[in-house]
Amino acid sequence: MVDRGDSKAESSGNGNGNGNGNGNGNSPAEAYIVKDPEAFARNVARMLEELGKAASAWIEPREKGEVVDTLSDPMADMVKTFSKVGEYWLSDPKRAIEAQTSLLTSYFSLWSDSIQKMSAQEQERHEPGRRDKRFADPDWENNPFFEFLKNAYFITSDWADKLVSESDGLDEHVRHKARFYMNQISSALSPANFLVTNPELYKEMVATNGQNLVHGMKMLAEDIAAGKGELKLRQSDASKFAVGENIAVSEGKVIAQNEICQIIQYAPKTDKVLKRPLLIVPPWINKFYILDLNPKKSFIKWAVEQGHTVFVVSWVNPDRSHAKKDWESYSREGISFALDTVEKATGEKKVNAIGYCVGGTLLAATLALHAQEKDSRIATATFFTTQTDFTHAGDLKVFVDEDQISAIEASMEKNGYLDGSRMATAFNMLRASDLIWPYVVNNYLKGKDPMPFDLLYWNSDATRMPAANHSYYLRNCYLENNLSQGRMVLAGKTLDLSDVKIPVYNLAAREDHIAPARSAYIGGRFFGGDVTFVMSGSGHIAGVVNPPSSGKYQFWSDGPDGADFDAWVAGAKETPGSWWPHWDAWIRAWDAEEVDARIPGGKKLNPIEDAPGSYVRVRV
Repeated sequence: MVDRGDSKAESSGNGNGNGNGNGNGNSPAEAYIVKDPEAFARNVARMLEELGKAASAWIEPREKGEVVDTLSDPMADMVKTFSKVGEYWLSDPKRAIEAQTSLLTSYFSLWSDSIQKMSAQEQERHEPGRRDKRFADPDWENNPFFEFLKNAYFITSDWADKLVSESDGLDEHVRHKARFYMNQISSALSPANFLVTNPELYKEMVATNGQNLVHGMKMLAEDIAAGKGELKLRQSDASKFAVGENIAVSEGKVIAQNEICQIIQYAPKTDKVLKRPLLIVPPWINKFYILDLNPKKSFIKWAVEQGHTVFVVSWVNPDRSHAKKDWESYSREGISFALDTVEKATGEKKVNAIGYCVGGTLLAATLALHAQEKDSRIATATFFTTQTDFTHAGDLKVFVDEDQISAIEASMEKNGYLDGSRMATAFNMLRASDLIWPYVVNNYLKGKDPMPFDLLYWNSDATRMPAANHSYYLRNCYLENNLSQGRMVLAGKTLDLSDVKIPVYNLAAREDHIAPARSAYIGGRFFGGDVTFVMSGSGHIAGVVNPPSSGKYQFWSDGPDGADFDAWVAGAKETPGSWWPHWDAWIRAWDAEEVDARIPGGKKLNPIEDAPGSYVRVRV
């Protein structure tokens, strides 16, 4: 971590870095003038020293062969994608000239407006941009130089996006990839990301005589070393959290375990509980404690307090020994093993099940398999932001085509798993302007430690994916969309979601960028029984983790039966606050019978260890 008391770093302490001058009536330009050149020079030297350490941390594992860069694969795909866009515009000289003229005309207009503003002439100002939190510093508006950079950036990024959207004849997947890659480039090249083009960063550097850069480069070296040659971008102060101490602290016991999971049963908080236990199947791409971040946000704790006997599957963080564990393994040794455990602990043969994200996709496939095998232990199913049809699967589809999957499979052959950082980076890229560049700027250019934030701590607590499991998922779901189309083969049986006749509660999130609400809605229509669709406000995480006590967001329900997604949304009822009580009422409407509270393990299973267990504590 950064040592802010480092006496070797120099700071004059005279700057305020707020864009309003120094408060003594001096010109605003004072904030951009270095007051102590000697201290600044010493800090620049120290910054270069720390930058050298960062370079060494990056180079060393490559020289030892511990890291083999695969940048050529995504770069080659990006070049190939953009070449198809360029082919459309360059194939017609008139079209190319019109595109160039449009950009140049916007630049000339911006230049004219800037010159007239600097000449203090009264006129209507050119505003090609829009409100953007990256440009919150007042000098993005008040300083002509920085305002010009900001507006030029908006003009260029909008023009580039238009090139993609107006390229006729592109395959839809190619257009999707081109738009995604263009957004990544636009986010990366924002003037807010660079020291000399961001007034806030420039003033910070002047105010501290470059001490912020010393701290920033020190953090950069630490983060590359922590990533063993890859940048492990810190989004939260990890030192403030410990799983089982101040995060994932709901009381319970691990009552069973095997090679791929532990089963946790949580201690009751009511004298009476619902007769049907509740089994939660979380994603293995992230850890289950997103549903138990802290007592105020914990869905698990809340469900226990409502009288549910809660069981959770805690997936192993796999290593080489799990390479051959595929979807059938996760279904049999995960969900079926959990159902066996629940029955031993409670004596109940019927459960209510919840699946979150890919855990929900596995649950849906398992339900279709169980329907053929006459296994009726799951009485109701709830899906949190789950896709069973991947036609509208969002930006993650950018990473999925035959070439890219083959490259991923080849990279997994070495260790038998996909490294967790690869998936974490992919998810962060979906919202690069929120999850990557603000932290690059804050950490390495401002030199500030990120604030402690439990959600971002969880987000960085990455998990690996077994090679067989991940390959099956990418090919059967994202690439071939086999589950909804009745082509997925699991345990030797071809699955059909229409065989699933049990009641389904299908929760989507309106702003979800991982499992888009439209995709979740369409997928839910393939089930053969009663399906209740609900759409929460916010996104993939906040739309789910929204306790009633927070008073945040809203949810929509009771849209018209049989309608397409847009018509459903237009006709749905909006309710302020959390959907959690709505779900609890839905569960009880199917079976509200209660029994005496149960202790973890019951009479047949001896607890192995306290929740949250040892599997979830394994970090990569």
